[in-house]
Order: sequence, then structure tokens, then C-alpha cells
Amino acid sequence: MPFPALHTFLGREEADVVSSMPIWTDARGQAFGRFFRSTLTSAFQAIHSTDGSVDGLLGYEAFARSHSQSGNGLYLWRLLDHAASDEVSVTLDRLCRVLHAINFFRQPPSEGADLYLHVHTRLLAAVERNHGETFRQALRALELPQERIVLQLPAVPGDKAWLLEYFADNYRRNGFRVAINTSDIAQALHFAQQLRPEAVKVDSRHAADQDALLKLLGKAATCGVQVIFKRVESQASHDALARAARLAGVPLHVQGFLLDIPGGMLPARVRIAEWQSSTDKLQSAAIHA
Repeated sequence: MPFPALHTFLGREEADVVSSMPIWTDARGQAFGRFFRSTLTSAFQAIHSTDGSVDGLLGYEAFARSHSQSGNGLYLWRLLDHAASDEVSVTLDRLCRVLHAINFFRQPPSEGADLYLHVHTRLLAAVERNHGETFRQALRALELPQERIVLQLPAVPGDKAWLLEYFADNYRRNGFRVAINTSDIAQALHFAQQLRPEAVKVDSRHAADQDALLKLLGKAATCGVQVIFKRVESQASHDALARAARLAGVPLHVQGFLLDIPGGMLPARVRIAEWQSSTDKLQSAAIHA
């Protein structure tokens, strides 16, 4: 393992990283966290290039899941969005990011890939300044590569968009790269030009307007911004995005259930075409069984 401090941490039966965060590992090295009466762990979903190349893997987005003996369970944020206080939400948000970093960098397939971590809206509202400082200190304690982490800011209404500039500046001052979730292609284009984040993320359902899509790809490439379409769930959607990338002559990245389902273990890197071929064979075998 290339991270000695992380290796030392994983060798303990129990440890606190920062601020008495209750984190422990099992015999395989997988990290878990305690939040009230729930046990949390990490699930990861890959972000691929539409050309399907191994080198086109951009990174992985992490998701927090409750854990049970039968496997990963509920998505806790949906339960807490309207019930938890700001203080509770901040505690959970920070716990999840440290947990994800441990579970990501302990796995060899993470080498060379970035880790995309969601920042919840409640944390942005509750923390007044210096966003990212606590997380930066945790990464430093574990000697993990902060430069390979991208913090994803949430989508905001148009009249609140100015807040993202403030939040992005805070995270950048603490050494993080940022990505921005956007509500549509027009907002993605605006942020790509005005804030120049590492990436803008758009729901694939907003990709029907090819002219707007091509404009976004061209402008984003000029600004050095990656474009990621999430929730890609059909081959038709993937193929339409791939055609747009070829027409624009620039990279475009995709993420969704068509390509993989979030899981705790990072898969060995395979080309999308190879993955699709193996999936087709399994489906064919099931039909003729």
C-alpha cells in the first residue's frame, strides 16, 4: 500500500481520525463508521469516458450507505434532509468524506483515479467560512493525496448561484479541486465559463438538445473543464452522448447504472466495450437457460 499512515490506521482494530470520528475496519480493511445507531460504509461508481478506453476512466464518485450483514442498505441523506439539525448534518457529512477517502485509497484499483465526494447543501449553509479545513486536516493525518480529491458542490437555484463562487473559493483556498452539479445544460455552460471548476455534472435527461450540448462541450474544453453526464441508464442515451463527443472532438464522461452499480469494491479496469460484451453474453445465457 503506497500510503504508510493509512496502512497503519487500517492495522488498528479501532481508531479516531479527527474530532473523535468513530471509524473502524474489518479483517479485509474495509472501513465503517458509526452514526447514531447506524453503521455506514462506502459505495463507489465509476466515471467513464464515452470512448470506453481504460485510460478514459476519470475517477469514482462515492456514496454513503448504511451497512448490514446482508450488504449495503439505505441512502441516509434522504432520511435526514428534513429531520436532522445543521449540526448533525455537518457531523455526518464530514464523517462520510473521511470514510470514503479511507475506503477508496486503500484499494489498488484507485491508483491514478480521482475521488469525487459530494458536499451536502446543509453543510454549506451551516459552516460560515473556511470550508474544507477540517477535511484537509484529516487527509493530512492519514497522509492521503488531497490533489486527487474533487469536492462536488450541489446544484442550487438560479438566484443562489452566486453562493457557489464563495464556496468554491473556500475549498480552493484549502487545496481542493471542485466540481459543480448543475440543473441543466445552460447552467453548466454558465459555471464552466464563470467559475471554471474541475468538472460540471449534468443529468443525462437534459442532453436532448444537441446544439446546446455541442456548445457546452466546446466552451468547456476551451475553459479546461470536464463535462460529466450522470444517470446514464440506457444504451441509447450513452450512444447519443458518444456521438456528440465525436462531433465536438472533445472528451465527454458518463456515469450511471448502464455502466455499473455502486459497490464497495473498486472493479478491475475494463473497457466499456468489453463490459458491454460480457453483459450481453450473460443476458443471452439467461434467456436460453
